[in-house]
Amino acid sequence: MSAIVSLRKVSKRYQRGKQTVEVLHELDLEIAPGDFVALMGPSGSGKTTLLNLIGGLDRPTSGAIEVAGSRIDRLSGAALARWRARHIGFVFQFYNLMPMLSAARNVELPLLLTRLSRAQRQQHVAAALQLAGIADRARHKPAELSGGQAQRVAIARALVADPTLLVCDEPTGDLDRKSADEILQLLQELNRSQGKTIVLVTHDQKAADYARHILHLDKGQLVEAAAQAA
Repeated sequence: MSAIVSLRKVSKRYQRGKQTVEVLHELDLEIAPGDFVALMGPSGSGKTTLLNLIGGLDRPTSGAIEVAGSRIDRLSGAALARWRARHIGFVFQFYNLMPMLSAARNVELPLLLTRLSRAQRQQHVAAALQLAGIADRARHKPAELSGGQAQRVAIARALVADPTLLVCDEPTGDLDRKSADEILQLLQELNRSQGKTIVLVTHDQKAADYARHILHLDKGQLVEAAAQAA
């Protein structure tokens, strides 16, 4: 089975004044379709940089990145934006919900760039909210939701366009343990029952243990460790 994510000799360097900082060094990585991978490492190790490269939010300094059959390091800015909209669902630590919109309208936002009719968009939104276990809060605004509920809305928004890959950057970092476990169980269920490929960045070992594989960043390289069953 061919990899859904493939990185070959990927490096990422930043310029800080006269100093060049290399965050990732000739990194190789393959992720199979339907996998659930947790990326771990200390602050500043490049976890989020790697996630942003996989999700097409950033470009490598050198090397090749192929995701969902496209060499995304070669795409133009406009083509890359279209590719992200089709293939990537993003889940962030702080939800990034629009405060004046209901949960349903927040989930609908990615679909406004598509050719779907209003009725079709509403069907997709209802399905995504149901899948994320938050359908009963469809009319609530973010301020009326708990942290866990808000993150479920964010996950529904990430799912609504049926992306190839879910990329999650510290999605439980702002939640209490109970809410965090519920969100991680939801991600695990999406992986197991829906076959969603998930890449999760976390500093929390308990969160990482929900994944099928755990990868540790060390000096710009990845080292794999076996994931424990949740």
